[in-house]
Amino acid sequence: MPIHRRPNSCPTVIVNPLSSALGPVVDPPRNGRSGCWVLIIGLLVGMLIATPGSADDSAHATAVQFIQNHCLDCHTGPDSERGFDLSGFAEVVPANPQHRADTAIWEKAYRRIQTRQMPPPDYEVPEQTEWRQAVRAIDRHLADHATEYPFAGHTDSLRRMTRAEYGNAIEDLLAVQVDVQSLLPPDSSSDGFDNITVGDLSPLLLDRYLTAAREISRAAIGRSIDQPNGITIRVPADQTQENHVDGLPLGTRGGTLIRHFFPRGGLYEIQVRLTRDRDEKIEGLTEPHELDVLLDRSRKHRFQVKPPRGAQGHATLDANLNTRIELPAGTHAIGVTFVQKSNSLLEIKRAPFEASYNQHRHPRQTPAIHEVSIVGPFDPMQHGDGFDASPSRRKVLIARPSASLSPQHAAKQIFRPLLRQAYRRPIERDDLNVPMEFFDQSFSESATAATDPQSLQSRFEIAIESGLTAILVNPNFLFRSFRQPPGIAPGTVYSLQPTELASRLSSFLWSSLPDEELLALAESGALVKPDVLEAQTKRMLEDPRSNALVDNFADQWLYLRNLATVTPDLRQFPSFDNNLREAFAEETRRLFGDLIRRDASVLELIESDHTFLNERLAIHYGVPKIIGSHFRKVALDAESHRGGLLRQGSLLTTTSYATRTSPTIRGAWVLDHIIGTPPPPPPPNVPTLKEKSDGQATTFRQALALHRADAACASCHDLIDPVGFALDRYDAVGRWRSHLEGDPVDASGRLPDGQEVIGVEQLERGILERPEVFVTAMVEKLMTYALGRTLEPADGPEVRKVVQRAAHRDYRFSELMTGITLSTPFRMRTSQ
Repeated sequence: MPIHRRPNSCPTVIVNPLSSALGPVVDPPRNGRSGCWVLIIGLLVGMLIATPGSADDSAHATAVQFIQNHCLDCHTGPDSERGFDLSGFAEVVPANPQHRADTAIWEKAYRRIQTRQMPPPDYEVPEQTEWRQAVRAIDRHLADHATEYPFAGHTDSLRRMTRAEYGNAIEDLLAVQVDVQSLLPPDSSSDGFDNITVGDLSPLLLDRYLTAAREISRAAIGRSIDQPNGITIRVPADQTQENHVDGLPLGTRGGTLIRHFFPRGGLYEIQVRLTRDRDEKIEGLTEPHELDVLLDRSRKHRFQVKPPRGAQGHATLDANLNTRIELPAGTHAIGVTFVQKSNSLLEIKRAPFEASYNQHRHPRQTPAIHEVSIVGPFDPMQHGDGFDASPSRRKVLIARPSASLSPQHAAKQIFRPLLRQAYRRPIERDDLNVPMEFFDQSFSESATAATDPQSLQSRFEIAIESGLTAILVNPNFLFRSFRQPPGIAPGTVYSLQPTELASRLSSFLWSSLPDEELLALAESGALVKPDVLEAQTKRMLEDPRSNALVDNFADQWLYLRNLATVTPDLRQFPSFDNNLREAFAEETRRLFGDLIRRDASVLELIESDHTFLNERLAIHYGVPKIIGSHFRKVALDAESHRGGLLRQGSLLTTTSYATRTSPTIRGAWVLDHIIGTPPPPPPPNVPTLKEKSDGQATTFRQALALHRADAACASCHDLIDPVGFALDRYDAVGRWRSHLEGDPVDASGRLPDGQEVIGVEQLERGILERPEVFVTAMVEKLMTYALGRTLEPADGPEVRKVVQRAAHRDYRFSELMTGITLSTPFRMRTSQ
């Protein structure tokens, strides 16, 4: 049997204990490949020989032949790759669940072979049929092992809600929209998501929860709000306000739109402050302007803003930009915006920047809003004059004391359904004790307080607020719990309780609490049936609340949350502003949200014939005939440079430096999020990249080539950089470019399997030639988010089940999601 080896190698025949099955092997010189791959190959060979019954004989023989022909050439003898010598390797790995480390080796081997990263591209490329049969044989062995020894993983028994889940849960429970960013600190992220490290509750965070619970309870009922309160909304400093703002009436320009929950109706004061330059002079105010205050798009007041006289006039001009308006309780949209004037072209020698937000680099042509303050109520509405219009009061106060109903019995009627939804399970008698204790104490104190006597209804509602506060700080609300059956042996896989499954499902799809239908199915036990669970998954995906997958999963997976911290160099990219930053994020969110609503194939994320644009983003991309601030679906022709994720400004900007693109960052992102084989972290003491030096590299590509000359850098950069270079026709803010510094952009690159690509079109085509690779990477991210834990190698067979199931329906989004919710790790748990 012939031995395949690298060119120019000097083979040494080794006597190997495995030679009876594989024949003699050859030891070539090292070439810097990863040492962990050596271990992978060694264990893989041993396992294939030790467990031939894991696949049919022909498939097993093909896999063994594949290892011999394409792997052992580099991994035997004293000079074997990274020092790993297969000549002393023994048959190992009995098939039992205690050998998770060995399963991890198998999974790593499978992933590298499946994505064709191994054997390396500079070796003899295996025949397609041979490669496929080997991949099937390894997959079958891992699937058989997983069937015999199922693995569900383990998460903390108590899992705190994330900040986003807390806000959604409050809205679903009490019909109160709260600004969770001001109430709670951000959650720390792990493995790309913020719902993994949520197993503890620090004293500081507990204090914040207590404060939030008091504020939310008061907002929900509103009875104890008798003092004016205020909020201030500040417009980002780099926000251009020369054009219409989406959501405000046509004929207006600039300003801001504020959606806010008003717990009690009454008289509120709106105060407006205009932007100033570093000399404290109001920017852009060279002629009179009209400034409107709107309530739900209806004008409530109009200010006349005139240019000030003298330097002192700038200091006091907006001191009188305040007005009081009557506001009903509930969530309302407050708009503060200028009346649009006719636009005229600036008579300057060059085209103006799209950005206009400071006096020195991007001078404003017109005045702009700096901040808006809302304070009140100064004259709260009383019972009977619109006070009860609040949606939260209608949802909570479903019973009131009367001649036939005591305050205590009315309170219990209110608390029971709230407790059931908040705790995500049937309510026991003891669950009522704590909120009722708070209710009774507050109700008694209000009767004996040395203040003006209150009516029975007022005392009752204030006491309900106290009971609500007790519910919102109860661990049964703040935490999702998983109870392990008593006496179960460690390592045993057991099913979640139906209510636990309902809670996990609603957290995954809605980032919130289960609704009545889901709770009822859980309480009846029907939810654990696969057909019922699948139907509920699809129902919940069709519900508007599934937009939480965009806000929480996509925002983190696609780095959209990182955009807020990105500020490109304004000398090189002078038209970049917050408007463009927000447009980048909105384009990607709408593409993902549209895919969910249409239940389309997730492959559209890679190659799409449409995107979502507004005028600002279209100008940046160079797409003509897009007018207006609103986003709309735009069909793209075959020659367009826009479409899928790899062509969108959000990704291209967050994977660049402030001054230039980064093939390394972009390539690493593609390897991690699209191909699913993230590169290892850089080693310590990596030498600094020198872009230019005497007589050396003059281009960034040449600089990286010099960087890869260092053996410590080459092993990773040889894999990462060629992928990133395929995206180099997009600059650091996502604009298309054909030339760089007068020379054509070299966008030639290479996929990890050795396939040469030039530009994003061929990169996308190469990815879609094996769609299961991308879908597997996406399912791993979705499952990490769904389970709230880092995936382990033993989860691999379940991930592939989801992918293979969805392949029959063109990888539709709902098929991936139902595959995940029906999987063993989602429905079950491993005991400790």
